[in-house]
Amino acid sequence: MNDADSIPGAPRARLVVVISGRGRNLAALIAAIREGRIAADLVAVISNRADAPGLAIAAAAGVPTTVIPHVDFPDRAAFDAALASCLRACRPDIVALAGFMRILTEGFVREFEGRMLNVHPSLLPRHKGLNTHAAVLRAGDAEHGATVHFVSPQLDGGPAVIQGRFIVPAHDDVQQLAERVMDTVERKIYPQAVAWMARGELQLEQGVAVFRGRPLREPLTLDDLEEGFR
Repeated sequence: MNDADSIPGAPRARLVVVISGRGRNLAALIAAIREGRIAADLVAVISNRADAPGLAIAAAAGVPTTVIPHVDFPDRAAFDAALASCLRACRPDIVALAGFMRILTEGFVREFEGRMLNVHPSLLPRHKGLNTHAAVLRAGDAEHGATVHFVSPQLDGGPAVIQGRFIVPAHDDVQQLAERVMDTVERKIYPQAVAWMARGELQLEQGVAVFRGRPLREPLTLDDLEEGFR
């Protein structure tokens, strides 16, 4: 239990999760909130795809959902304007992108910068963008993992908060590697980062990730996870 959970009437962060797909990180966040490990209220889940399985996960948890199909808009800027309007109505303290497969415009990012996190399935700055697991195998990387970072206008280029890494098994294919990253890294480090942010222990200050009052010169690691997130 953290301080915000133990003080009656303590304010809780308002969290919005934005998804495009299966919602596995969303499920991890919902579980952490239910178990009292994240001092936040999940006020909405937004998707750009009406067929995203993660919407059913949100609905089963009693979380309001909104679908904003990107195909209904003439360009990226128009879609981002609609998404921004929806987010403003939710008044989020934290926006967690969880498998959201859209590149965001600079104007959108600037509006929510400092409140917006993303989890990316690679050890950034290596392998930005899509198909990271195939890129790891193609490059013969010895290590792989995932990174939680603040979102900046540069694709997968915002300040890193925490990374989890492991040795790439000799016989993993792309699908096995993807499942390993999700199960052993992403579903641990993302709820932990959101928990830190909800408590006010993690901020973005002048383009630098600051953790418990100190600038992060390098990302935190799995060793920094609190007991409830290991």
